[in-house]
Amino acid sequence: MALFVYILIAKEAFVIIIHTSTWGDVEISGEEVYQFPKGLPGFEEETEFALIPWEETPFIYLQSVREPSLSFLLVSPFTFVSDYSFELSEVDKEEMGILDQVSVYSMVTIHSQTNKSTMNLLAPIVLNPENRVGKQVVLHQSSYETRHLIWAEDEEKSVKGGV
Repeated sequence: MALFVYILIAKEAFVIIIHTSTWGDVEISGEEVYQFPKGLPGFEEETEFALIPWEETPFIYLQSVREPSLSFLLVSPFTFVSDYSFELSEVDKEEMGILDQVSVYSMVTIHSQTNKSTMNLLAPIVLNPENRVGKQVVLHQSSYETRHLIWAEDEEKSVKGGV
């Protein structure tokens, strides 16, 4: 048991260099790498992703560790939709080993007109920060949409008006 703990600690302190097509080589901590045992829908073969913050914004990138050109822009849905909520199934909790800690993100689609950018509330990315396992969970029987506007009309007017 002591040997396993030692290896786990060594992995957490380990620094990894990821090759990306957008930012070149990026150095990250092993703590920022998550395993997606089933991959992501459409990218089932990609099972290891790193979280790379977009400095001074609420956004973060989910970057494939193996494929330099594969990354997804994420945001915490709670940043823009304060009443966002869902019940994670017992199967998903068990599959991810979730006891109490969980992080939730939505995939973002940037539109050429930034104010029309959307986030996917129907299929959030759920992360277990304790064991670094992730999964995209589809919320069945939900009224959430895959293309929820990030910025509401009122917020757009405030930004455009300089307020």
